Order: sequence, then C-alpha cells, then structure tokens
Amino acid sequence: MSITLTTWSLEQTSPSDLRPVPAPEGGDLRIVRAEVPSPEFSRFLYTAVGGDIRWTDRLPLTYAQWREIVERPGAEIWVAYEKGTPAGYVELEAQPDGVVEIVYFGLIPAFRGRGIGGHLLSYGVERAWDLAERWPDREPTRRVWLHTCSLDGEHAMANYERRGFRLFDTNVEQTEEAENPGPWPGAYA
Repeated sequence: MSITLTTWSLEQTSPSDLRPVPAPEGGDLRIVRAEVPSPEFSRFLYTAVGGDIRWTDRLPLTYAQWREIVERPGAEIWVAYEKGTPAGYVELEAQPDGVVEIVYFGLIPAFRGRGIGGHLLSYGVERAWDLAERWPDREPTRRVWLHTCSLDGEHAMANYERRGFRLFDTNVEQTEEAENPGPWPGAYA
C-alpha cells in the first residue's frame, strides 16, 4: 500500500539555539556514551527504539556494514539508562565542515511519555556541539541537524522545535508502507 511520507529537516546553527530541559525529577536517569563500538548493541538500540515506528532502513545491513557505521571517526552513541536499563539513545555522526548530524534519536516504547526524551535530546545536542573536543581531528561544530518524518513518534517534531531546532527543508513523497518490524521479527504481530 502506498502512503504519503513527509520528511522535515531541522537545524541549529549556534550552541545558543539549544533550549535544554533538565532530567525528570525523582528518577535514576543517566546518559552514558557507548565508547566500545559494538554492532550488536547499536542494532539492539535501533530495533528496540524504532521497531514500532517503522525504522527499517538499516535492517538489511550486514554485520560488516553495522561495524563500519559504529567505528567511523566522529560517530558517537549516547545511551539513556533508567535504573540501569537502556531507555533510549542518540546517535551522532560528524560530517565535513563542522557539521554534526543526529542520525537517530528516540526512546524504547516503555520509556516514552515520562519526560526522558526532552532531556536525552538536550544532552545529545550538547554532545553534538562539543563533539570536536572528543575528536581533535574534527573541526569545531558549526551546525547540528537532523530529520524526522511523519512516521516518527507523535511528539518528535514538537520536541525538536522546543529544543530550538528550526525547519530548513520539507520533502513529501509517495512510498510503500512498511510493516512495523518490532525489535525482533513478529514482536508487534
């Protein structure tokens, strides 16, 4: 079945654009960089967060392709843990000319709607702005950008805008509707 897919591209061009939100009160939330490149962990996060919102573009990748993604210089994965359990993640990719893309961002379904997403996004954007401090061969960040689409979570666009991202492009296309793959085959059948 064909559906209309709208993709919005958003950006920040200064660290002062960020409007951060603190961690929710009363919880045990920590955000930690996954410093050991692990295709298995990266794929787990991708499927656990995106399985119910049709993240399918990386599912056909081989182990070697996942490894290449997580080992590229300037790639970082920041994981939110609530009471020791992964709750969501932000994946950053350093690009030429001081540009950093937030390639993936999201929460595992059980952790949505609890105030974690705004804080995790804030933290991830801060790490995008200071990425060159951890990767000395990279230029200082001059732009942070991301894209979201009409298949993403219902609060995604509002969260990006509340954090200070501005729209710079919109693309509308017809595409074939994909099944929700779940974090493993048949999880949402």
